[in-house]
Amino acid sequence: MGWLPPSPDGIAMCQDVVLKEPQNGEDGDMNDTMIGVDLAKSIFQLHGASMTGQLKYRKKLTRPQFRKFMADQPPSVVVMKACGSAHYWTREMVRFGHDVKLIAPQYVLPFVKRQKNDAADAEAIVIAAQRPEMRFVEPKSQEQQARAVLFRARERLVLQRTELVNALRAVLYEFGHAVPKGIGNIKQFDVILEDPNCDLPALVRDECGDLVKQIAEQTIRIDAKTKTAKEMATTANTARRLQTMPGVGPLTALAIEAFAPAMQSFKRGRDFAAWLGLVPRQHSSGGKERLGRVSKAGQTDIRRLLIIGAMSRLNWMGRKTTTEGSWLARMLARKPRMLVAIALANKMARGIWAMLTKNEDYRDPVPAVAARSTCAATT
Repeated sequence: MGWLPPSPDGIAMCQDVVLKEPQNGEDGDMNDTMIGVDLAKSIFQLHGASMTGQLKYRKKLTRPQFRKFMADQPPSVVVMKACGSAHYWTREMVRFGHDVKLIAPQYVLPFVKRQKNDAADAEAIVIAAQRPEMRFVEPKSQEQQARAVLFRARERLVLQRTELVNALRAVLYEFGHAVPKGIGNIKQFDVILEDPNCDLPALVRDECGDLVKQIAEQTIRIDAKTKTAKEMATTANTARRLQTMPGVGPLTALAIEAFAPAMQSFKRGRDFAAWLGLVPRQHSSGGKERLGRVSKAGQTDIRRLLIIGAMSRLNWMGRKTTTEGSWLARMLARKPRMLVAIALANKMARGIWAMLTKNEDYRDPVPAVAARSTCAATT
């Protein structure tokens, strides 16, 4: 082989050298393909493209064909919308050696071209995932999904019981019996129906008695789910740590474990609070900052439970433990209670992030602030 003189920039040039392109499956082609998958129950639409966007293939596969096709593919970047069965298929694709990303459906929609169909959706998934600023959804483990099933089952039973209670209240109201709202007033139903001088028709009394039995059955099932959730919260170390914070109970701890991603995925506590929708909605323009109400653009269950926990610290019993001169006491003195509850829920979310990232239990900041104030006063 003859060598040419060095080039002006000092880099030697080689003659008769053949550069070999990496073949499919070799290290040079690892993760060089991005596959967008439009999930469904039976038919899966695939859109394969290079990392620069060039189309490689489009495929429509059945469920068994899709599993076999992905198992035979070299390691690639697989992108799916975070919809039904997405977390299951994420675990399957990881088992096949692929790098999987989940993307929120609302971030895919702007990239759908004209007509809405499976092929256009799969192509839009790839285009959206190739945006450098795109945000992705953290996959859930089987344990997280199992906790979510328990949490959702309890919530569903509570909603069904509420529906039955409202139906019973409406029937009795039509016959002149007004029962106040709230699950604590269900005993009044028994008092009305068991009254020997009750003026309700026999048919109505039978139907109301059946509704009362259904409410009692739902209450038993709700109590069983609640007991299971509390048992899980006492055995898990993360749930135990979360419950050291005032206002966080077993159900809130279960919801955080089931629905929240790993806290390491957030840079700071404010990012976690923003993910929960506990920060003001921005409508700024022209360099002028305009902040509105909380965005509510996040995980609804955790946000709701944190606000309920914050409200429990603001009732007459919770105020007894509020230290005079603390941040919470100053806020209560000049702001409405609901606004203070939202601010406290935001503060709780930031504290949860700090506790889980540092693996520490809750530490009350009031004694530390009081100690600093005492030192400043003495000096």
